[in-house]
Amino acid sequence: MILAALNRLYDRLSAEDAVPTFGYSVENISFALVIGRDGTPIEFVDLRRAEGNKRRPRPMRVPTNPEISRTSGIYANPLWDKTSYTLGRSAKSSSRTADEHSAFVARQDELFADNEDDALASFLRFLHAWTPERLEHVHGYDEVILDSNIVFRCDGQRAYVHDTPAAQSIWQAVLEQESQTMAQCLVTGEVGPVAAGHPRIRGVEGAQSSGAAIVSFNSSAYLSYGLGDAQTAALSKPAVFAYATALNHLLRRGDDNHHRLRIGDTTTVFWAEARDADAAKEAELLFADVNEPPTDAQETRRAFDRLSRVAEGRPLDVIDPGLDPDTQLYVLGLAPNAARLSIRFWCVDRLEDILGRYRMHWQDLALDPPAWRGATGPALWRLINTLAPSRDGKTKREDVPEHLAGETMRAVLTGRAYPQALLTQTIMRFRNDGTIGADPENRLKSSVGRLRVALVKAVLQRQIRLASSQNSNTEVPVSLDRQSTHSGYLLGRLFAELENAQRTALGRVNASIKDRYFGSASATPASVFPVLVRNAQHHLSNIRKGDKPGLAGHIEAEIGKIIDGLGDDFPKHLKIQDQGRFAIGYYHQREARFTKKPEEPADAANA
Repeated sequence: MILAALNRLYDRLSAEDAVPTFGYSVENISFALVIGRDGTPIEFVDLRRAEGNKRRPRPMRVPTNPEISRTSGIYANPLWDKTSYTLGRSAKSSSRTADEHSAFVARQDELFADNEDDALASFLRFLHAWTPERLEHVHGYDEVILDSNIVFRCDGQRAYVHDTPAAQSIWQAVLEQESQTMAQCLVTGEVGPVAAGHPRIRGVEGAQSSGAAIVSFNSSAYLSYGLGDAQTAALSKPAVFAYATALNHLLRRGDDNHHRLRIGDTTTVFWAEARDADAAKEAELLFADVNEPPTDAQETRRAFDRLSRVAEGRPLDVIDPGLDPDTQLYVLGLAPNAARLSIRFWCVDRLEDILGRYRMHWQDLALDPPAWRGATGPALWRLINTLAPSRDGKTKREDVPEHLAGETMRAVLTGRAYPQALLTQTIMRFRNDGTIGADPENRLKSSVGRLRVALVKAVLQRQIRLASSQNSNTEVPVSLDRQSTHSGYLLGRLFAELENAQRTALGRVNASIKDRYFGSASATPASVFPVLVRNAQHHLSNIRKGDKPGLAGHIEAEIGKIIDGLGDDFPKHLKIQDQGRFAIGYYHQREARFTKKPEEPADAANA
């Protein structure tokens, strides 16, 4: 189903001339070597594009054999390649370079020797007269050329040699004349030549830079349909080329690609099928904005309006007349796995239904005060990154546990339960680095902490909703709930007030009770809280002796109300779900201190 959907996407992209035709691929080309009609090398032309202070190779359509992926073997491309092949020179000293250049010359002779085209004849004359020692004497040479991909152009002509009609005609004939095993294609259903190999997929984060396989077999036990050792499955050459080309197009790097997301170790691509290409593009743009709102000021204003309507649950045709309610959305998550790729998730559904599940996700995350700014919820990659260890309020996505990103994305797309490991990992982060809730002196830590609490709340809220066990004591409150009798929530509130008493009495200290006792207080309350409550009495006594005696009375009254709700004894242990409620209660109680309430004394609001 994945390959069939990618084939249909290729048909759309091909009609838009956004992808190459069969026998060609888009490769990164850095330089062109201009040659004279007699084969004399004239100069190098820099084709790279300026991006800031750097120059990047230019994507260019060049002829390639779709069935061959060059890895450790030697295989020369027609009319283009890296300099070790085309010119016999490399930045690395290797005896293999001479073999690569010899293979390149032999391959060009094999393909183009029997023709009378002027450009091809000049190209072959150049190859036969060329020696690697002449490279430094060519005008425009620079060491940066070594190991880059180059193409060729005849002096006085605008087209590159590989783009000339003669070269294209010869290459097309070569593709048609290769030996073919015929079979019914599993993707298209049509009888055609079976592909002997599958192109490598490039652009998946963490995978090999040369690309990795999404379809491959490495044992004769997995060969099928009696096709022999040359073929891996009954997939036709055009179908294999189409799915690989479409997927590589989705995975390409660049600011112009809005079909690619990075969430933890999972690289996600998406595309749409609608009544026409314009409706599909509108759907893809909306889904891209949902996952990563644009940063351009004008685009941000446009996106904010549309995303606000998505969050309100408006129908698609109300959000934008260009959107089709019957649009099918495809979302594919890929992760590296040695020389192959793993499918982390594959979701196919109506765009309207998937957006509804995103709204459910944002509602599950909702906290008051809010954990983020914007019309919708935070980008999923930002949420997942908070599961990495926090260093000075910063996290690195490389430290996010594997599989968790893909499982969480699948839960968002399908509306199923979040992975239990999401809750466990977040609780562990609270214990290890203490980043939770607001930190007035560190904006980054505040952001990370609030999003972690939102994740905990989302996991718990969804578990309750899916279990159909909602009642007054199981619901997870969005804002401070003074009526809740849940022990984990009350203990979190109590811990926040005990911390408030310490901070008010002592000011900033090297290690607060949150730094020293948060983990143990949330896991084994009975072993910690009696000591903390006794210490709080000393802190309150010091506050009364200071200039805020009214505040001491307020804190003491708040502590008393919370303890009354807990009963006679502190629980010995809290299970992981209750530890999550502990964090939410702590967040609500602590955040309430930074919001002045009419019924609270002024000193309490300014503590």
